[in-house]
Amino acid sequence: MAERRRFAYVGAIAAAVLLGGFGVIADAVSDGDTLDFDNTVLMALRTPGDPAEPIGPAWFNEAVRDVTGLGSFSVLGIVVILVFAYLALVHKQRTGWFMVFAVLGGTILSTVLKALFDRPRPELTGVAKVFTASFPSGHATVSAVVFLTIGAMLAEASPERRLQVFYIGAAIVLTVLVGISRIYLGVHYPTDVLAGWSLGAAWALLCTAAAHFLRGRAART
Repeated sequence: MAERRRFAYVGAIAAAVLLGGFGVIADAVSDGDTLDFDNTVLMALRTPGDPAEPIGPAWFNEAVRDVTGLGSFSVLGIVVILVFAYLALVHKQRTGWFMVFAVLGGTILSTVLKALFDRPRPELTGVAKVFTASFPSGHATVSAVVFLTIGAMLAEASPERRLQVFYIGAAIVLTVLVGISRIYLGVHYPTDVLAGWSLGAAWALLCTAAAHFLRGRAART
């Protein structure tokens, strides 16, 4: 019980730090202080003389497009549905609804912030078709929420330390790969992705910490 409360407090503190990081990035983006950094990183990943094409062979470009699909709403939606179905089958519906709340909340938060900042996408031609504003990256935000939340649930259900590390590590790797793919393809500035990671990880931590706190409170009563 004490360990559960401690995890909730640590998670809340970590989320506060991440939200602070998001605030710093958002303030710098709003003032235009990140444009030089953003454009330098983007152009370093473009083919010299042809900014429409990322560097690297064609097969690698295609592989990165496959990776970026892991952060799409369609793929993440399928993952959430399948995990929810599994949790329902093993009679853990409350955990499933917690996951759905976390994902929907993170998606709504990302959408609202995109509308508020309304940052234009990078002005590169030939990149994947996009329909929303640039800041923060929705792929980075929502993939962080989904993968980190599921990773935390799997880690909590596992009695072995090495499996816990594996689940959390895998969730972080997937989140990072999706974000990097967005920068490589030129559909997001680096600060869009950094902000999305910060926001998504903070939301996942807050939801997980809240779940731990509520479970501990229910156990006491």
